[in-house]
Amino acid sequence: MCPGSVAPGRGSRAVMPLKAVILIGGPQKGTRFRPLSFEVPKPLFPVAGVPMVQHHIEACAKVPGLKEILLMGFYQPHEALSRFLAAAQQEFKIPIRYLQEYAALGTAGGIYHFRDQILAGGADAFFVLNADVCSEFPLQEMLDFQQQHGDTDSFVILGTTANRTQALNYGCIVANADTQEVQHYVEKPSTFVSEIINCGIYLFTPAIFQHIGEVFQRNQQELALEENSNGWQRAEVIRLEQDVFTALAGSGKLYVYKTDGFWSQIKSAGSAIYASRLYLNQYSQSHPERLAQNKPGGPIIRGNVYIHPTASVDSTAVLGPNVSIGEGVTVGAGVRIRESIILHGASLHDHTCVLNTIVGWDSTIGRWARVEGTPSDPNPNDPYAKIDSETLFRDGRLTPSITILGCSVTIPAEVVILNSIVLPHKELSRSYKNQIILSALKPCVLPRAHHASLPTRHCIRDSPSIPYHPSWMDLQQILAPSLVHSFASSVVVLGED
Repeated sequence: MCPGSVAPGRGSRAVMPLKAVILIGGPQKGTRFRPLSFEVPKPLFPVAGVPMVQHHIEACAKVPGLKEILLMGFYQPHEALSRFLAAAQQEFKIPIRYLQEYAALGTAGGIYHFRDQILAGGADAFFVLNADVCSEFPLQEMLDFQQQHGDTDSFVILGTTANRTQALNYGCIVANADTQEVQHYVEKPSTFVSEIINCGIYLFTPAIFQHIGEVFQRNQQELALEENSNGWQRAEVIRLEQDVFTALAGSGKLYVYKTDGFWSQIKSAGSAIYASRLYLNQYSQSHPERLAQNKPGGPIIRGNVYIHPTASVDSTAVLGPNVSIGEGVTVGAGVRIRESIILHGASLHDHTCVLNTIVGWDSTIGRWARVEGTPSDPNPNDPYAKIDSETLFRDGRLTPSITILGCSVTIPAEVVILNSIVLPHKELSRSYKNQIILSALKPCVLPRAHHASLPTRHCIRDSPSIPYHPSWMDLQQILAPSLVHSFASSVVVLGED
């Protein structure tokens, strides 16, 4: 048990009405997750067999007294998101709604903009969770910890321990060792501040809106002095971390609950595979029914593996550890899969080998082909190590990382694809290593739902679909906006094979 924390249920008062807000961002965020986020909004990307954000919803639904879950972001209305919300409401028997911001308002600006929706129904407190983290989500423990202090207007940050070097990549918290009151908070400091980092999961009371409102008013006053500025709109862009927590630190209102449970960010495709491993490990306690078992006539399972009920897997295939097989996937005889996510409708022909890879929707890998990436796991010898923020390019070359096949990619028989990113709708004809592979001639016809993710000049809003030609210029928006000038030797532009 962490210092200053209490055992779940010990000293708890009567169940209070609660809500939860999950911040899901929008299509302009999460560029490191492309090209996978072109097909579905990043929060719906499958991690350990279910959409990323479903893990958050499951955790929230277990908290007694939680009356409603609000997803908040700036995605345009999306058919896949609407279907997911309807299914989740039915499964978890709790109201779940999506609130669309008119623009990216920041982690505090969004909840301030929709404060009336959050407070409706008389919620005494509410959780705020970032969608791009994976965690055990100790929400009840955070609630008990807050109640232990006896201050109904105190706020709680979930924290964990990182090593001294990696802590610089996160919000760092200096807290009183006895009370866990936050005395100092710095977001991504340039020098070492603390090994306790912000997990992006919070417990607030309605009093937080007074503090956010003070930042809003200050922004308005500052912007009113500027000429030719739209002060009201810009004033609403408020960040919890830099604008609110830094001011609250040392006020006696902000506390940190430190968890020893698993936690990781999900910023890139490589981190999604690592997050899948963490959730699959948790399934042995939380959802054993989701884990595949060795059975007569079934595939050989090694470690934790998820197989969708509609998938067809040959009995001679060997899967695991850390493998997730999606809906309608076909896995042929003698196939070996390890540390990988195989998405809806993919087909892996006989004797293929897939390691440290995400295989996109409806992609095909031919017989005896090998598709392999390089894992980006934390240092296994450091108990406080976190997954590093991946740099796509280093010294003008693609950094070895997991291999990503976009949707509807075809890999021929008997080739090797190593440490590469293959953009959607590409049919390869040979082996590649350490490359980004895109097509200059063959258009990808994407449905209307994908328009928000595409470069503005390609959008034809009155058309049900648009021909999209991934090009050299589009790599800036497809992969890494700040690195377009540094990777000439690592990009292969191909016509039709």
